[in-house]
Amino acid sequence: MTETAAETRAESAAADDRVRKMTENYRHCEQLLRQHDRDRWLACMFAPAALRPRLHALYAFSLEVARVRETVSDPMPGEIRMQWWVDAIEGEARGDVRGHPVAAALIDTIRAFSLPRTAFTDLVEARRFDLYDEPMADEKELETYCGRTASALFRLASIILAEGGEPGGADAAGYAGGAYALTGLLRSFPWLAARGQIYVPAEMLERHGVTPAAALVRPAKPGLIAALAELRGLARRRHGEALAALPAVAPKARAALAPLACAPLYLAAMERPDYQPFSSRIDAPQWRRQWAIWRFSRKYR
Repeated sequence: MTETAAETRAESAAADDRVRKMTENYRHCEQLLRQHDRDRWLACMFAPAALRPRLHALYAFSLEVARVRETVSDPMPGEIRMQWWVDAIEGEARGDVRGHPVAAALIDTIRAFSLPRTAFTDLVEARRFDLYDEPMADEKELETYCGRTASALFRLASIILAEGGEPGGADAAGYAGGAYALTGLLRSFPWLAARGQIYVPAEMLERHGVTPAAALVRPAKPGLIAALAELRGLARRRHGEALAALPAVAPKARAALAPLACAPLYLAAMERPDYQPFSSRIDAPQWRRQWAIWRFSRKYR
């Protein structure tokens, strides 16, 4: 065998190894999503099979950043981890990003579709808020947070499903993110309150006669119950606005908004007479969530 032939075989083997490793990275993202973000995992089933791994990478990234608070004992290590993600996205990470399965799959997806890196770094910056126990000041701050997190994900998923093209319907992604994020924060109220966090805007709470500090104390104050109801109303409005704006989204990209189909199930559960903010577990059977996503996909495909 000539030296050139040996080099060619070595290069081919190295390329095969890179492909195999990247396949494992995407598989890791899917497993992470299936375990910790079931609704988005279910919604991915209604996207083209070839693009599902890309969506898994996108959502796994969001999940990893969202869980930073859970993995640190105080804000400083969390800030360091957030900065690692910013550096990884911007191509300035000191460590070997390729060794992190989610980061490697994400960077591969960003490059494949020329996704705007600022959308990812903005999401990380928004999530820095999670590291602290300060309340949201007002509704505008809360909606900005929702926009830079959940809305950005809907928009990026739409671009992936449009295979890097313009999917249209930026307003639909914005409204959908508001509805989806607000619903998620409302569902998480017991867990967030237990660790001293509250995402109900201070201005909204005070309008109903309760301070952020008092809102975290059991039993639930009437003002807190009223503020949560107002927040659910806002989530429902954003949901309706998202559906109204959906026709502007390219048909092939509409599956990106499929996770939104689960929001009404959770909002309805929180509107029952027996709802208790600090103790009610807000969930829905998987078959109902899957049915809702299927109906959404059939109606808007």
